[in-house]
Amino acid sequence: MAGLKDYLNTNVTRNREQVEHHVREILKLIGEDVEREGLLDTPARVTRMYEEIFGGYAIDPRDALGVTFDERHEELVIVKDIVYYSQCEHHMAPFFGKAHIGYIPSGKIAGLSKLARLVEAVTRRLQVQERITSQIADILDDVLKPNGVMVVVEGEHLCMCARGVKKYGSKTVTSAVRGQFRGSSALRSEFLSLLKE
Repeated sequence: MAGLKDYLNTNVTRNREQVEHHVREILKLIGEDVEREGLLDTPARVTRMYEEIFGGYAIDPRDALGVTFDERHEELVIVKDIVYYSQCEHHMAPFFGKAHIGYIPSGKIAGLSKLARLVEAVTRRLQVQERITSQIADILDDVLKPNGVMVVVEGEHLCMCARGVKKYGSKTVTSAVRGQFRGSSALRSEFLSLLKE
């Protein structure tokens, strides 16, 4: 076991050194002096930040749901306003917002905090908002086998606000529906109305 631990630590160290090297090279290429005081520790700081914001690669999002529980509750369960931060895969620029998850159990439920962990696991990687929305819905549908799932994700994208068209404050809203939500406008309306409360 010590051999595996040493191997993993060596790989993490090697990866950190490589990322730091490349960050330093990028700083040079944009015209910065990597020897000036304010930038001396920047490659290491950026590397530590990447380890945090791309931590989703270290976990299978399905595992984020953890243990599920048998429960006869068959009414709508909603966890709303789950704040997330992600990185746009097109520009590696941040985007962030809130995810809202609703599902109708069919005998199996997840711990409420596990839904927030699922959002974290899906968003802490290079992403697009549309994929985040679908992945959350698909994973819940696959793991819990509920009667229905609805996910709404709101996002503000810095690739739109800080560059390009520069439309600060514009938000993107995406949704995904599975199961009973697909065929019932009443269920979709109930979910959306509860998000406003």
